[in-house]
Amino acid sequence: MDGTFNENDLSRVVEADRAHIWHHLIQHKPFETNDPRIIVEGKGMRVWDQKGKEHLDAVSGGVWTVNVGYGRESICKAVYDQLMKLCYFANSAGSIPGAIFAEQLIDKMPGMSRVYYTNSGSEANEKAFKMVRQIAHKKYGGKKTKILYRDRDYHGSTLATMSAGGQDERTAQYGPFAPDFVRVPHCMEYRKHELDGAPEENFGEWAADQIEQVILREGPDTVGALCLEPVTAGGGVIEAPEGYWQRVQEICKKYDVLLHIDEVVCGVGRTGTWFGYQQYGIKPDFVTMAKGVASGYAAIACMVTTEEVFDMFKDDASDPMSYFRDISTFGGCTAGPAAAIENMRIIEDENLLGNCAAMGDRMMGNLQALMEKHKVIGDVRGKGLFLGAELVADRTSKEPVDEKLAQAVVADCMNQGVIIGVTNRSIPSRNNTLCFSPALIATADDIDQITDAVDGALGRVFG
Repeated sequence: MDGTFNENDLSRVVEADRAHIWHHLIQHKPFETNDPRIIVEGKGMRVWDQKGKEHLDAVSGGVWTVNVGYGRESICKAVYDQLMKLCYFANSAGSIPGAIFAEQLIDKMPGMSRVYYTNSGSEANEKAFKMVRQIAHKKYGGKKTKILYRDRDYHGSTLATMSAGGQDERTAQYGPFAPDFVRVPHCMEYRKHELDGAPEENFGEWAADQIEQVILREGPDTVGALCLEPVTAGGGVIEAPEGYWQRVQEICKKYDVLLHIDEVVCGVGRTGTWFGYQQYGIKPDFVTMAKGVASGYAAIACMVTTEEVFDMFKDDASDPMSYFRDISTFGGCTAGPAAAIENMRIIEDENLLGNCAAMGDRMMGNLQALMEKHKVIGDVRGKGLFLGAELVADRTSKEPVDEKLAQAVVADCMNQGVIIGVTNRSIPSRNNTLCFSPALIATADDIDQITDAVDGALGRVFG
C-alpha cells in the first residue's frame, strides 16, 4: 500500500485498526461490535471519516492542537524540504531550524531566553521538574525539592507528571507516585462553595493565599517550584479570577519559589495572545508548550526558561555533575522546528491572534445566550477560543449532571457533524463540562454552526 486508500481499501484499514490499534482515552469493548472511527482527511476546519461524513472540528484535532487548521501546504512543504536536507541530529549539536525557531519564539516571550527541545508536553514538564530538583541540590543543599501543583490541573501522563496531576481519575490506579509533589487548592470561582472558608468577595486573592498556606505548612525552605496552567484545560476550562495571578507572583518571589507555567494547551495563540500567561502580566521562570507549537504537523515540544535559570547549570565547568545531564532523543528532530517556523508565520500573517480574540468573544456571547435558554448550563467560561460550558442538574445547588448525559450531548453533536469535547476521566463526578477549542482560523459562520449544534443537542438530551 502506498498510503492512498480507495473505498475498498478502507474496510481493510478499519479491520487493521480494530485488530491492532490501542487508542488513547477510550474503552475498546464497543469495538467488538462497532467500527472504530477513522479520520481520513482534513481541510481547514473540517475532517472526513471513513464513511465520507464531513465534520466541523471544534476541538482542533480532539485535544487542542491543530491551531492553524488542516491542509496547510506551506507547512507540509517546509517539513519536506527540511527532511530532505537533514531529518535528525541529536540536540547535543544544533540545527538550522532549531536555532531559527528558538530565536523567533524567544522574541514572543520577553524575559525568557533559552529553549530546550523535547518531543511531548509531558516530557517538557518533566524536564522543568528535573531542573528544579537539580537546582535544589546545587543551590539549596538538596532541601528545596518540593513542587506544588494545583487541584484540577493536568501536566502529563508520565509517572512524574502524574505525580503533579490534579485530576484524580487520570491518576487513579497508577501509583505509587514520585515524592515531594504537593497539591494546592483550585481557583475555580464557580465551585468556591466546595472549598472550606472561601469568601464571597476577593476569591482570587484568597485562592492564591491558600498556596502560601501550603508553602508555610510544608516549610518554605523545602518548596522549589509551583506549576500551574494559565487556564486549566481538562479539569474544566477554568480561568483564574481577578487578583489571583498578581498574588501568585508575589508569593513565589517572597518564598524564592520558581514559577512554572504549563502552556501545553494555551500556548501559541489559543487564548488570543501568544501565551496564556501573557494575559495576566506574570513573569514565569519556566514555560512549557507543545500542542499548538506546530499545529500537529510535526511532533515538537519546548521547555523555555530564563537566563538566570540557565546560568545555574554552567557555573562550574570543572564539575562533571554541574550541567543539565539530560537528553530527549526526538528533541533532535528537525521537522518540528521547521513546521513551527511556518506555523508562527501563518499566525502572524493572517492575524490569527486577533481572529482568535474576536471569534472567542463571539463564541462566548453565543454560549451565554444558550445559558439563558437552557437551564442545564450552569456556567460558561474560558479565554479566546478555549471555552467551556458546565452542565448542572440544578443551578442553585450546582449539582453536576450525570456525565453520561454530558457525553450524550457530545454524541448528538457528532451525529450533526460537529465535533465538540467533554471533560474525560478527570475529576470524580465532575466530568460535566463541554469543551470547545476550534482552530484559530474559525469564522463567524463556523462559530455559529458549533453553538447551533449544541443548542439542538441540549434540547434533545434534556428535553
